Amino acid sequence: MPVSIALRDIVYEVRAGMTARDALKKIDILPESVLITRNGELITEDEILKEDEQIRLIAVISGGSDRKTPGQVGKNP
Repeated sequence: MPVSIALRDIVYEVRAGMTARDALKKIDILPESVLITRNGELITEDEILKEDEQIRLIAVISGGSDRKTPGQVGKNP
């Protein structure tokens, strides 16, 4: 049986026995862009996915600031 991987409203299926990292690559998701959870617990990218597991991905959101840090050269916008 496959492993289900859900990101928002999309569910992907991959074969069991691969690492979470390899599964993300197979479905074209950058590992750096998501947190991987199994049963509500964070797992690492090197975890082996087992048959019938349901994995949930949480999109990582990051942002920046227009403010310059001390030591940067240039004007603030």
